[in-house]
Amino acid sequence: MNHTEVVVIGAGQAGLSSAYHLRRAGYEPGSGFVVFDHSPGPGGAWQFRWPSLTYGKVHGMHSLPGMELTDADPERPSAEVISAYFDRYERTFDLRVRRPVDVRAVREGPQGRLLVETSAGVWSARALVNATGTWDRPFWPRYPGQETFRGRQLHTAQYPGPEAFAGQRVVVVGGGASGTQHLLEIAPYATATTWVTRRPPVFRDGPFDEDAGRAAVALVEERVRQGLPPRSVVSVTGLPLDDAVRQGIADGVLDRLPMFDRVVPDGVAWDDGRHVEADVILWATGFRAALDHLAPLRLREPGGGIRVEGTRVVADPRVHLVGYGPSASTIGANRAGRAAVRDIRRLSAGERAAPVAA
Repeated sequence: MNHTEVVVIGAGQAGLSSAYHLRRAGYEPGSGFVVFDHSPGPGGAWQFRWPSLTYGKVHGMHSLPGMELTDADPERPSAEVISAYFDRYERTFDLRVRRPVDVRAVREGPQGRLLVETSAGVWSARALVNATGTWDRPFWPRYPGQETFRGRQLHTAQYPGPEAFAGQRVVVVGGGASGTQHLLEIAPYATATTWVTRRPPVFRDGPFDEDAGRAAVALVEERVRQGLPPRSVVSVTGLPLDDAVRQGIADGVLDRLPMFDRVVPDGVAWDDGRHVEADVILWATGFRAALDHLAPLRLREPGGGIRVEGTRVVADPRVHLVGYGPSASTIGANRAGRAAVRDIRRLSAGERAAPVAA
């Protein structure tokens, strides 16, 4: 049995922010906290992004606390830029991330502690910061006939870049930022592209100011307070209407069709008789929170989500979800890491956690 005060699961933006604030609060690596990451190297989910997603195309990447990300080449793949930045950050603040380590389960332990079962042994901790994000749980919707499709189906998590679709007929499913980016990239290579979404896309014109950001976060935060599965912040902000998107609309690339009713062997079909032939269906349908390892703690509410106030799980104040719901953005993860450590310090001191402002 290994003993520490705090276990941090995940070394993306949320996990590294939390580890930084633990370090600043006086927790030492090893006896004070340990960070587990199951990825092969630094970079969180960014290291798995497709090569054509350059740093200049990344929207709203905020620096980690204590170290700015400066002078990054906008033409360089974001996977390279951010992985190198995270690597430098881990070494600068001596966070000693342990990888690759898989966390298999978190259970109730003796004397009010948590037992974290990992591929690197079992760890006993007073508190847990869960910063596992969503990349490991791509969401694949189910539609009639999906298994009959003779072409290729893949998810955003497997997107190889636009060149792989040269000469093919591609259906892109999903109304988020990834779906529009994929379409704009693939269109010059593909024979044909078709865009389908469940709801009409909402484009946001003009600047996204601080008030609008706070309002969007508040909508997501209200869901997790009610114990409902979180929606992404982007889902309530709309899609930015930049020059590339305007051109895509003008060219007909971003001409959206309603969701098809079924998949057929040679494409997709609607009940009204429409039919589109396809060689590839690309599911840009988002991700879900990767929380299966917390199942033994029985944290889920009847609504299907985990009720959270701030970062603190209402059903178990030893557990903090950072990068979940309203803190899923990069700047939100930074703030949430600081808030989680503040609450953990109170818990360690035997104080009652402060109420979260509405």
